[in-house]
Amino acid sequence: MYEQKTKETDDNVIEFIEQVESLKKREDAYRLLDLFHEATGFEAKMWGPSIIGFGSYHYVYKTGHEGDAPLVRFSPRKAKISLYFAPGDTKREELLARFGKHTSGKACVYINKVDDIDIGVFKELITQSVAFTQNQYPGK
Repeated sequence: MYEQKTKETDDNVIEFIEQVESLKKREDAYRLLDLFHEATGFEAKMWGPSIIGFGSYHYVYKTGHEGDAPLVRFSPRKAKISLYFAPGDTKREELLARFGKHTSGKACVYINKVDDIDIGVFKELITQSVAFTQNQYPGK
């Protein structure tokens, strides 16, 4: 049986951010912490050893696989900052077109620094992603 790897922990978010080697990435992590909190109203929680998440939802896939995940999240990784938004949201691409300098994958959006992005569009991405996910997985 599958066991979810990334789970909410009691680890301290600030202690995690303070461990980030790059001063600039640390500063950006604090900015992102404020922006995500402001946009969602949720307190930051650690998910696994390196993801900072806001809110949560319970998902159940058609395969029967289920688990819990943060509504939105980020991680100040060594190479780039990873921002996680809802995959499958059709409005995501429209917002990313106005977002600023980034690359993206299925669920992740990668940025070098917060100064590269449009903060207004970033907040729209957060609120859109939360609304999309809560609509897809109501109940929590």
